[in-house]
Formats: sequence, C-alpha cells, structure tokens
Amino acid sequence: MELGFIVTIFIIGFIGSFISGMLGIGGAIINFPMLLYIPALVGVAHFTAHEVSGITAIQVFFSTIGGIWVYRKGGFLNKTLIVYMGGGVLLGSFIGGYSSTHMPESGINIVYGVLALIAAIMMFVPKKGLDDIPLDQVKFNKWLAATLSFVVGIGAGIVGAGGAFLLIPIMLSVLKIPTRMTIASSLAITLISSIGSISGKISTGQIPLLPSIILVIVSLIASPLGASSGKRINTKLLQVVMGILIVTVAIKTWLEIL
Repeated sequence: MELGFIVTIFIIGFIGSFISGMLGIGGAIINFPMLLYIPALVGVAHFTAHEVSGITAIQVFFSTIGGIWVYRKGGFLNKTLIVYMGGGVLLGSFIGGYSSTHMPESGINIVYGVLALIAAIMMFVPKKGLDDIPLDQVKFNKWLAATLSFVVGIGAGIVGAGGAFLLIPIMLSVLKIPTRMTIASSLAITLISSIGSISGKISTGQIPLLPSIILVIVSLIASPLGASSGKRINTKLLQVVMGILIVTVAIKTWLEIL
C-alpha cells in the first residue's frame, strides 16, 4: 500500500466531505470526478466508473452522518420533509444502484452529467424572501416532494450519489424551503438515500474496500468541520457557492463526455 495512494484518496475525501457538511450535499458531485480522474492523473490508481460510484456511495453515507450531528439542534431538521423525501429517494436509489451494474461506464457518466445539468439550471430560479420564512411555519406539497425525490433517487443510485446536489435545488426552488433547513434536511435525506445506494452497490460487488475505508475515516473528520463553517456563513453566500459548484461540475462533466 503506497503512501501516495493514501494521501491522494485522503485529500479527495477531505475536500468532498468538508463541502458536503457545509452545503448539505453528500459530496459525490465533488468526489465522483476527482476519484475518476485524479488518481489516474498522478499515477497512484485507476478506478472505473463502476468502482468510483461504489466508493462515493460509502463516502456519502458517512459524510452525511457527520453533518447531521452538527445540525441536530436548532430546529433545522424538518422531520416531515425528511420522511417524505427520504422515503422516495430511498426506494429510487436502491433501484438505481442495483440496475447500474447492467449499464456501460459511458451510460453512468451521462446520467451523472444530466443530473448535474438539471441541478445547474434550477439554481438560477429566483429565491427572493425564502429565508424570511420562520422555520416552524414552513409548508410544502408532501406528495410532490416524495415523487421528485423518487425520480432523483433512481439517477443518484446509478452514479453512487446521495442526490443532494439535485434535491437541494428542488427544495429551494420548487418546495420553497429556507436555505439552512434545506442544508440540514438534505443531509438527513441523503443519508437515507445512500442506504439504498450502498445496498445496491454491495449486492453487485461494486465497492473497492481500501479506498472506501480511507474515505469513511476522513468523512467523519471533515464533514462536521464543514457543517460548523456552514452554520456561520450568510445564506445568500451559501446559495451562490452552491450555484457555482453545481454549474462548474455540470460544465466539466459534459466537456469530458463530449
């Protein structure tokens, strides 16, 4: 086991998990392209898209646990939203995770690119007055939330993601959930989603052991640090960072596909 390999995976995992905790995403939108290209670029490893999707599924699970721990107090976790969207995304992610074994690598990459593109477009929908809503007065269409999360779950399960990079724009733009509640609740929803995704990946043997162990350790360190930072950052700035992140990844992904 080479030191360069461990350091590379650790750094990738730290970046993804820190951003996961700060923005309420699982980290796969960052880690998927980094794991796919950086280890091969520096010559320490070469992962297939199937292996990367399995590794990121593990990373998403543990990074969301760390973020939830930080947000567990303060009324940021909307239990009704978590139940409805979590249930839909869990079912969808298991279907996606299991079916991904029958897809070519190019198909997995295209699914990832489509999800990122949709998320990027939704981040441009106006969100004026969103954070003026008191957290105890938040209302939303429960069955719309469940249906949309089910669809997201299928695509997220295919690429080993928790789906938060698309669930967050949905919660902000469609369901009108305040930013900090969106971040906190999306971590819990993504945790539920990753259970279905991991189940599908494990049952089809798509999770390499060593890099997954490294990411588990670094996720439990970096995600709480990111969540603590996110609680102190202005919500408008958080939305801007989310938008830049999602748009950048969408452009990068499609440039690689095309």
